[in-house]
Amino acid sequence: MENINLTGHFIIAMPAMADPHFAKSLTYVCEHNESGALGIVINRSIDMHLDDLLQQINVAATDPNVNKTPVHFGGPVQTDRGFVLHQPVGQWQSTIAIRGDTALTTSKDILEAAARGEGPQKMLVSLGYAGWSAGQLEQEMAQNAWLTVEAQDNIIFDIPIEQKFSAAMSLLGLDFANFADQAGHA
Repeated sequence: MENINLTGHFIIAMPAMADPHFAKSLTYVCEHNESGALGIVINRSIDMHLDDLLQQINVAATDPNVNKTPVHFGGPVQTDRGFVLHQPVGQWQSTIAIRGDTALTTSKDILEAAARGEGPQKMLVSLGYAGWSAGQLEQEMAQNAWLTVEAQDNIIFDIPIEQKFSAAMSLLGLDFANFADQAGHA
């Protein structure tokens, strides 16, 4: 599986995924190149809301909606650091444009804006990210650890968290319940 670029795609964990961080996970790949890959798990919330996170970084929230915004488990790498998937791209200090109008920002200014009600129109806040070294994701794909499909923005931002995984599977015309836990060998 050389020369693939999964930026802007979902990777969907197969049933045999042994790593508990990724079992039944849906990850949005934000960057994939010859150096490796970076993604955000979008279907795992943690017991925290944006107002809790803002308190931890000493940002006062004046927008009452921040207490309703869930924080997600973005992956097992740098779980003490915030990552914000959002639309539109905007002019934040540390942002990578991913695809279309979707971007990933890691700077505090986006959270400060959200606290004032001036953040992006759509956003998914996470702690941590999923990371793969050069060739690692390709190797996992070759071992049938993941399915992949081009991402849809509505699944990232609009669908309830408990429905994201099945919504991504349906993009492939598949139902996770029909998959076996182990791959067969001929």
